[in-house]
Amino acid sequence: MANFLRFCKEKRARNKLAAQRHLLEENGTVQNAVDKDGKKKHTRPTFSGHQIYVLEKTFEQTKYLAGPERAKLAYALGMSESQVKVWFQNRRTKWRKKHAAEMATAKKKHDSEAEQLRNDDCSDHDDLDCRDNKRLKRENELAHHRQQDESSDSMPST
Repeated sequence: MANFLRFCKEKRARNKLAAQRHLLEENGTVQNAVDKDGKKKHTRPTFSGHQIYVLEKTFEQTKYLAGPERAKLAYALGMSESQVKVWFQNRRTKWRKKHAAEMATAKKKHDSEAEQLRNDDCSDHDDLDCRDNKRLKRENELAHHRQQDESSDSMPST
C-alpha cells in the first residue's frame, strides 16, 4: 500500500511538471534539454526579441524595479517575476562592468594627458632636477610593472 501511495504521489508530481513545461514551451521560453541518462537537465529560458526590447527600454529608464513594477512587467511580457528579477540583476552586472571599463579608459586618457603636460613643462627648460625626477618616476613605473607581471605569472590561471 505504501508503494502504491508513493507511486501516485510521484505520478502527480510528474504530471504537474509536464503541464508546467507544456505551458512554458507554448510561450517559447524554454529550450528542451536532456542529459546522457535521459533525465531532464536544468533549462535556460530564452526570451523573445520583443521581451528583450521591453526589458532593455525599462532598464534604460530605471536600473531597479520595485515589486509591483516587476509584477506588472512580468505579467505584460508573459514571464515569471523571478525571471524579470534575475534578468535585471544580470543586466545591472553587465552595465557596471561596462561603466567601470569606460571609467578606467577615461582615467588612463586623463593621466596620460597630464603626464604629457608635465613632460612638456620639463622640456621647456634645462632643469636637471626635473629631468632626474622624470627618470626616477619612469624607473619606478617599470619596476612596478615588472612586479605585477611576476605576481600574475605566479598565480594559477582559472
